[in-house]
Amino acid sequence: MPRATPRQKKSPKRYDRAYFERWYRRGATRVHVGASVARKVRLAVHAAEHLIERPIRGVLDVGCGEGAWFPHLLRLRPGIRYAGVDSSAYVVRRFGRSRNLRLSTFGELDRVGLEGRYDLVVCSDVLHYVPAPEIAPGLEALAARLGGVAFIEVFTAADSITGDRRGLHRRAPEWYARAFRRAGLVHCGLCCFVRADFAPGLTAFERGWR
Repeated sequence: MPRATPRQKKSPKRYDRAYFERWYRRGATRVHVGASVARKVRLAVHAAEHLIERPIRGVLDVGCGEGAWFPHLLRLRPGIRYAGVDSSAYVVRRFGRSRNLRLSTFGELDRVGLEGRYDLVVCSDVLHYVPAPEIAPGLEALAARLGGVAFIEVFTAADSITGDRRGLHRRAPEWYARAFRRAGLVHCGLCCFVRADFAPGLTAFERGWR
């Protein structure tokens, strides 16, 4: 009887230089386009400033990758305080000093030494790659640093997704809605959220009234 061939274990996903070259810069597979990022930045900045009623002063970018939001933010708000957090040792080595990036997984966000609150907290195209046990502690730490608006872009099992599917978690929209509520985050339109203690200042329709 032939011996069964053992399954080969997949190598762990690496967010190294080759990964960012493939998804951020190569024409055939590129999904991270500068014009799209610029539109998201403008949306997030103006939504935050509309709700806090002044120009934003500080941005925390969780799962920032190479810090692609940083140059767009600087063009909009020169001198802004920016901090990025990512699990890629490569991007922290390459851009850590010039873009103020720190190394951390999403679940250990509360251990990275961040101080104070940020007018805008960004978590764009990240959560659907994060293992389930890390979601709750990461969202709690994110909410603790939030002083205005969080721009949280997440794709669910109900969405059509192109691009990087490796390590993608296809969770139901309701799964994320429960996680956000437990973290004290209130949806206020598009990909924007505020803390529950900020929400009373919103109108019913801004809070997603049904």
